[in-house]
Amino acid sequence: MEILILGGGVVGVTTAYQLLKDGHQVKVIDRQAPGIGGASYGNAGLIATGHSIAWGSPKALKIWFNSFFQEDPVFRMKFQTDSQFIGWGLKFLAQCTEYKAKRNSLAKHRICVYSQKKLQEVVAETKFKYAQNTNGLLYLYRNQQAMAANNSHIRLLQEVGQALEIVDKERVLEIIPEMRDSADQIAGGVFSATDESGDSRIFTEQLMEVCRKMGGTFESGVSIERIEASGTTIKRVVTNCGTYSADSYVLSLGAWSPLLVSASLGVRLSVYPVKGYSITIPVEKGHTPPRIGGLHEEDLLGFAPMGDHFRVSSISEFNGYDAGHTPEDFEHILSTAKKLFPNAGNYEKAEYWSGFRPMTPEGTPILGKGLHSNLFYNTGHGHLGWTMSCGTARITADLIAGKSPEISTALMGVR
Repeated sequence: MEILILGGGVVGVTTAYQLLKDGHQVKVIDRQAPGIGGASYGNAGLIATGHSIAWGSPKALKIWFNSFFQEDPVFRMKFQTDSQFIGWGLKFLAQCTEYKAKRNSLAKHRICVYSQKKLQEVVAETKFKYAQNTNGLLYLYRNQQAMAANNSHIRLLQEVGQALEIVDKERVLEIIPEMRDSADQIAGGVFSATDESGDSRIFTEQLMEVCRKMGGTFESGVSIERIEASGTTIKRVVTNCGTYSADSYVLSLGAWSPLLVSASLGVRLSVYPVKGYSITIPVEKGHTPPRIGGLHEEDLLGFAPMGDHFRVSSISEFNGYDAGHTPEDFEHILSTAKKLFPNAGNYEKAEYWSGFRPMTPEGTPILGKGLHSNLFYNTGHGHLGWTMSCGTARITADLIAGKSPEISTALMGVR
């Protein structure tokens, strides 16, 4: 079967790999080279199965409400009047109940666990290097009250088999001794020994080369203008480089997915771009970055060592499709990183990046078919796209083959 994948980020390329393994002819098109566009380039780098909690909750409801009246350095809300934001926002608020928060978190955790298993299979099959670190992730807290407030999240994941160790300051410093100079910023944490980290851009680029050797085709510089359908069948994709047609199509354009299918097909996807920011810091002689990655919970600062560089990321900004950034946007991340990891790298040579997390109201991705029989969705992975990518790739390949996926996608249909 000929399959055209729209989108060359980590989700699109992992999907190409699984489809090629199944014997299909696969072509991937995107505006950017694989791994460069979207969130695949500068994301936090965390395979954070032990932190797969849905954003929507009663606590999130309070944060949203407060954001209209006071500035928050991490959560930035700029009210939008467009229908995409309003529709998404209303659906998100509907998820902010205890019942739905638990349901969505369990579904999110299920896909993350499955995806990590598939990632490990891909790594075993390809044996390429991407600054992979399999020594776990540490979720840090500055004060005991904040840690206690998240006990219910910890118990929820422990009940479904996630190995999480609640640790005090002394144990934190055993796991990450490089933080001894910032011990005053730590009260304790949660250690997830099975979590991982790595550079998703390098992973995506190397997996693309594997796919090419398997017969896959990748074309960059291709701007998708519209999808054309006849009834319930997709006939072609029109781009600035001409027309593409295939037997089946996979939509993996992340935050841009709803724009394309809304304009072309009248399909409303509940995906909204939530902007994040990251800083990549060179690690030079004498620097001591933390030996594993994780998250500082109160500052929502993700961090990950990546060989010769160190990545820190934060901020959730609701501001439409404004992809730009200014030096002021990074002040909070930079000051927090220097306070926590003063000798992690050469901050004077840091690289600054911003990109979009394609968030759904539930926090789970959108998978499978909608109105059109040969258009498959694999999009809306939110802030855990790198974590979920290999799993949703395998699920998409199974759905295209007419097989039942290994895990339920009941909460992950087109919506």
